[in-house]
Amino acid sequence: MAWTGIRDGSLYLQTDRPDTVTVRWVPAWQANANAEHIYLLNGQGRLVGERLIKAEQERGEQQWPLLPGPASYRLEIPGYSFRRYTLEHDARTQALFAPAKVHFSAEAHDGDELYFKVAAGERAVLAGKFHGGVRGLQARRVADGKQLQLNLKPYPAYWQFDQVALPVADVEQVWRLHLLGNGKAAFWLDGTANLFAQAPAQLQPLREAPGHVQLKVYPEVLGNTPKLGISLPYVMPPPAAYAVIDALKPQAASYYSMVDVTAAKPDHEDRFRRLYQDRFGINQDITLLAGSGRKADLVADRTSNSGLQAWLKSTRALGGKGVHYLGFADEPNLNYPDFASYQAVFESMANEVRALPANVRAGVRIAIPASSRFTNGPLAENAADKLGIDWARRLLAQYGDQVDALAWHEWMIRDLLATRVYRSSVRRAARLVGLDATGRPRKALLLDQTNMSSGSSLSPYDQETHYAALWWTSVVINASADGLLDMLNWFQAADEPEYPKGMVRVLDNDRFELKPVGLAQQFIQQHWFDQVLRLDNDAFEVDALAMATGMQRGLLGVNKSTRAQQVDIDAGLCPQAQATLVYFGPDNRSRSASFTCEAGQIHFLLPGQTLFALGWTTSSIPQPATRQEAP
Repeated sequence: MAWTGIRDGSLYLQTDRPDTVTVRWVPAWQANANAEHIYLLNGQGRLVGERLIKAEQERGEQQWPLLPGPASYRLEIPGYSFRRYTLEHDARTQALFAPAKVHFSAEAHDGDELYFKVAAGERAVLAGKFHGGVRGLQARRVADGKQLQLNLKPYPAYWQFDQVALPVADVEQVWRLHLLGNGKAAFWLDGTANLFAQAPAQLQPLREAPGHVQLKVYPEVLGNTPKLGISLPYVMPPPAAYAVIDALKPQAASYYSMVDVTAAKPDHEDRFRRLYQDRFGINQDITLLAGSGRKADLVADRTSNSGLQAWLKSTRALGGKGVHYLGFADEPNLNYPDFASYQAVFESMANEVRALPANVRAGVRIAIPASSRFTNGPLAENAADKLGIDWARRLLAQYGDQVDALAWHEWMIRDLLATRVYRSSVRRAARLVGLDATGRPRKALLLDQTNMSSGSSLSPYDQETHYAALWWTSVVINASADGLLDMLNWFQAADEPEYPKGMVRVLDNDRFELKPVGLAQQFIQQHWFDQVLRLDNDAFEVDALAMATGMQRGLLGVNKSTRAQQVDIDAGLCPQAQATLVYFGPDNRSRSASFTCEAGQIHFLLPGQTLFALGWTTSSIPQPATRQEAP
């Protein structure tokens, strides 16, 4: 049995006899600029297979054995994928495909056919989105031939889609789905299990066994936790918004400075920059120079230089209270035609900044290159020539003494199981700049913009739900895990009409509320400490970060799966009174949780899709670990 053209989704496989799953891939778009990971988890959520597909491996094959068992394996193809995957297994192995919602999950051929099931009494909805390929979905009930057709129409906004309610019945219904049209396909189910099979007999209940997590906390300090922040708007926020900003407690911020605006009105930014610093206490920030109307490819002309000088003057007026990183363009590897074009701008502007020592005394620091993605290419043609890490390497080689920080933006790592990419990209950045005598990166590392998707290619199923809370917590943990990162910023603070990707929902000019990801950020900040401790974690579906401030200790974690996880923590803790445990679940509320403690270990059952924070106090201060090179 073969599944072809998969680009984003999960295939659940359960067998009662030994089998082998074979994965093959071919390039779809810009594969030679993008490494990818695929994962195989067993029925308890343990990682039993991982394949790093290097950028140069545009085509290839991977095989993994499947052992008989009562629970389902999960083969994950994380989106956004730059390759087309074909998955093959024995026809007797039960196989269920869970597609992504709104984002396209496969490339299909006209007439491709799948089956799905709706349980008795369920109010199920069949939905789909037109991505330029499959233009319609036709569902026919197997029992009586009743037919529904859903035509997929183009919409101005990415997150808009079509849907049709399926009839409710007092018996189980099996439906046959026909895909109409060739190319990118987005289809899914709401109100019932979002699972599809190639034959009705395969539509058996998905079986998952509970998971188990073993954590061990060590007293060694790996480094500092990053400042967690948000991208703040280019205007004075209304006083009614102060409460939600206070709730988010941003320690850092990313800004834009529109050079054509400040060239005409040099003091345009003064009021809101001072408000963000003095009222909200944000003393570490990064500003990207750009032009209004989303113009990103600046040239070193009179307008740009006037705007730069206005920003430098405004920064000097802030009084030298913080560190103010400056990037001379927004995602230059995406927006400039080639490296030489950006290099000319960088050299000119860097000379302007360094010409006046008062700029450095005011906290101005130069960051490069603020690239779109880092180890993988931007979403552009000829992406292999525009890798952020390559542009950073070239700038460091020529202007290293003028550069204070390495900055980048990470997009399109939408899958909860793929967030470990953030840890590896921070490690790659640290290896690029090297470590100093204290084990810190020689240049500050700034992941100053990130979100699940770039631009406005958003799905409300992930952006507006608890999924975003799980995703952001996982990103925070993975990016912070080695104590190498200085700044991590969610993009952006508040929803905008064309970009509803904020931590804050704007109800009207006087009413604002935290979205699920904003509530998760509030939870994270309540349990955030200054230093990262060494931690062993044998799980794949549960991420955790051990931290310390003085004699206080904290463990922040997230269960990304739907299965419950038995968590055992070795931290030398007992009796129970020494620790507190708090959960943050799908209802977006914090609640105290119980645990047991014996033989120095804490034990608790962690529900699915839940954040947790364990806090305790010790009688000792953690010791710095010795580290001479980046991991």
